[in-house]
Parts: sequence; structure tokens; C-alpha cells
Amino acid sequence: MKKIVFITGAGISAESGITTFRDSDGLWEHYRVEDVASIEGYWRNPELVIGFYNDRRRQLGSVKPNRAHLLVAELEKMYDVTVVTQNVDNLHEQAGSSNIIHLHGELMKATSTDNPNDPDCIVTLPSTDSVINYGDKAKDGSQLRPFIVWFGEAVPMIEPAAEEVAKADIVVIVGTSLNVYPAAGLVNYASRNADIYLIDPAPHNVPQNMGVHVIAKKATEGMEELCNLLNNKE
Repeated sequence: MKKIVFITGAGISAESGITTFRDSDGLWEHYRVEDVASIEGYWRNPELVIGFYNDRRRQLGSVKPNRAHLLVAELEKMYDVTVVTQNVDNLHEQAGSSNIIHLHGELMKATSTDNPNDPDCIVTLPSTDSVINYGDKAKDGSQLRPFIVWFGEAVPMIEPAAEEVAKADIVVIVGTSLNVYPAAGLVNYASRNADIYLIDPAPHNVPQNMGVHVIAKKATEGMEELCNLLNNKE
């Protein structure tokens, strides 16, 4: 069974209605990145940051996986599929994907301020009451915080993600670019024999020596085209 690794970014969830950070009228238009998505911002004003992610969770509760998420999951019937996502939402999980690496953390989880990567301190928040309150304590007694990898923090899952990419027969980048880390770095781990696809409507300067197949469409339409291409190759 061939192995496919998907590297997904904000573009795959945008069609579900998830507000992105970098697009026009995105979250950065209303918040400064250094205030709500950096470890320094958290230390300055933890209540603001906790409230920001409470709002993101409320938004997540109102959206569903789109066709692109569902097609990624359906490919598990024919391929060994791993999803490496930069997104913190759980739409891949909701769609049915079973092997997911979250590079930037998970919105529906919380952890310790003092030991954020301690498995004993990471908890899954109930969908019916996913609010973190200032004063809520983690298992180690420190303030409970979002299980998010912020700017200024290490990305602990980057090495496992690179190992998966290195084993892939097919690498598919969806909704992010080859100019944005970590997708740009991860694709360099792909085997020389791997087929590489980029699904994104924005124009990209793709290195010619990488042999990338560009599908210049949004995630839903691009995934439909990819599945047709893969079916024709089989």
C-alpha cells in the first residue's frame, strides 16, 4: 500500500468557515500576533490569550469538515495516509482521518503553563463546555492554558512529521505554500522518487527542480482533481 502524507494549512479549513489569520479581514486584522499567539503575549496578559482561544473554540463548534477534509479521510481506504497539519482545529478528526500530527497544537485540548508538553497535564476539553477560565488549574497546579504552540516556543512534533514525509510515496500540500514554514522545510525531507502535489489557488514560485505538480484551486476543488489523478494512475 502506497503512503501519502498530507501537509495541510489554513486554506483547507477556510472553506468550512474557520477564520484564518493572514487573509484579508483575518484574525490579525483584529488582534496583534504578539498579543495572542506568542508566549510573551501570554505572560503579559494570560486572561486575554485564554479568552481569545475560548472564542476560537466557540467558532469551531459552529463549523463542520468540508469536502476536502472528507476526501483526505476517504483516501485511507486505498492508501496509508498521514496528515501533518498546521491547523489547530479538529476538522480532520471529525472527517474521519485516523493518523494526524498537529504541528501547532490542538484547540480542543488544554495543558499546564509550567509543563505544556507533559502528557500527564494535557487534557481534552469537553465539546459541551470547552471554556478555560483564569484560575483553572492543570494537574501540576499551574494555570491551565491552551494546548497551542505559540511563536517563541519549540515545535515538538516537527521531527515526527519529517520522518513521515521521508517515508512517503506521495506528498500533498493543501492550503499552505512552499514559502511558509513548516511546509517549506518539511517537503525537503521527501524522497527524490516521491510525487509532490501543491493544492492552493494563490500563485507560487515553485522550485523547478522539485517537480511539484501544482493544482491552482481551492482545497475542495483541488482535492477532487487530485483524487481523479490518483485514480487514473492506479
